[in-house]
Order: sequence, then C-alpha cells, then structure tokens
Amino acid sequence: MPVNLAVLLSGSGTTLQNLIDRIREGTLDAKINVVISSKSTAYGLQRAKQNQIPTVVIRPKDFPDFQTFNQELWNTIRRYSVDLVVLAGYLSLISVPDDFRNRIMNIHPALIPAFCGKGMYGHYVHEAVLKAGVKVTGCTVHFVDEHYDHGPIILQEAVPVLDDDTPETLAERVQAKERKLYPLAIQLFAENRLRVEGNKVHILPK
Repeated sequence: MPVNLAVLLSGSGTTLQNLIDRIREGTLDAKINVVISSKSTAYGLQRAKQNQIPTVVIRPKDFPDFQTFNQELWNTIRRYSVDLVVLAGYLSLISVPDDFRNRIMNIHPALIPAFCGKGMYGHYVHEAVLKAGVKVTGCTVHFVDEHYDHGPIILQEAVPVLDDDTPETLAERVQAKERKLYPLAIQLFAENRLRVEGNKVHILPK
C-alpha cells in the first residue's frame, strides 16, 4: 500500500516535483493526497494543480493567533487521510499534535545540529557554511518536533565543501543529495522500517 502524504510548502515546490517524479517512475511507493501552502503565490501550488493534486492555502497571517492557525492546519490534514506529512520548503513553525508525532518529516541543507535553527534555511545555510570555513556539509532528513530543524535524525549524507565554492555551487551539490535522500527516507517510512527510540531512529532491515 502506498503511504499517503500531505506536502507542506511555501515556495517554488522543487521538492514536491521531485516526489511527483519519483512516484511516477515507481521508485517511491507514495500518493500525495494534498498540497498545503502558507502562501497563495507559491509556485508549488501550480505544480500540484498540473498533477491533479488537491491544494489548500492556509496563511498564518489570516488567523488571530498561532494556536488557531495550527488547529486549522491539522484539521485540514486529517480530512485528507494522511499517513505522513512532508515539509518541502515550508517556512512556518508548526506545533506537533500527538497523533502526528514521528509522522512529520523535514529535510535541512546541512548536517544537523550544525547550521540550523530559526532563520537558517536556503542560501543562508550555505553562506554560513562557507563563512565558517568547514570542510564538510551535507543534508539531514529528520522527524519534526516543536523546534526548528530539530527532532530524531533519519538519514544524513555528507557533501565536501570545495575551496572555490560559492553559495550557489554548494547549494547545487547539496540539493542533488536532497533529491535522493528525501524520497529514500519516505520510502523507509512506507515500508514501516523506521523505529524511533528517544531521539534515535533505527532503520530496520527489509
């Protein structure tokens, strides 16, 4: 049985497109039931519509407070019979309800716990990596908790930082890893091979 996904995004939807492509080619056993955006102008909504995936816009600024926004978000997700929530460039903080603990994934363009936290996304991460002069960066797929870029780590892969790297060239190589790693983590979830104990994720053999 395919795993039923809700994809949450705020921007262009390149991660969404990667998942659509992997599902289509048969390497990811999943079905995207809904795409939810925190911005009505996000191009990811167009990608979803082009692929006949239902879309919903839930903007935090349309609600009186965080709690009301969060409640509407999760009520909407529950209506679409979702097994796993996939954050795909989603820039709003969410609170994790009990029924979705260890059922929300995110990918971060660095090796958590380095170069992560509030304000650390996209090019800000790669700029910080280059400024720090580290020799290795990478990407991390993790389960989501109440904090930015925090929660049990599922998969990580390293990317070397080259002497002549710019934020753009580094981003390109990290994103290539992300496109491979994120579908792999979702597939492991679909195969029921992830077990969380405390802050540690065990990957079970097939």
